[in-house]
Amino acid sequence: MKGQGYVILAIVLTILIALFAVINIEPVEVNYFFWSATSPLILVILFSVLMGGIITAVAGMFKIYNMKKQINQLKKQNGTLRDMLVKEGVPAEKIPSLPKGKDPKRELEKYN
Repeated sequence: MKGQGYVILAIVLTILIALFAVINIEPVEVNYFFWSATSPLILVILFSVLMGGIITAVAGMFKIYNMKKQINQLKKQNGTLRDMLVKEGVPAEKIPSLPKGKDPKRELEKYN
């Protein structure tokens, strides 16, 4: 249900942006760093929204990539620590695996 809410919100925002852009169609002068140009305001609005979306998506992809990389490192570290426990004589079935939604600190307190 949560995902549907995001889709509906995205559609509503897209419609509002499109209506706002269509209302503002008069030509405007846009000053760039070294020159200026005249273009319809609708294009300036839509281009700005498009670039904002692309920049946000790229930043989000970098964040997801870094998080996946960190997850893989932590999984590797977890495997190494489990192997160390087994080498120390702890039976593999006694090594706790953390269920989803559990607080790691509380779970570790049970075994200390």
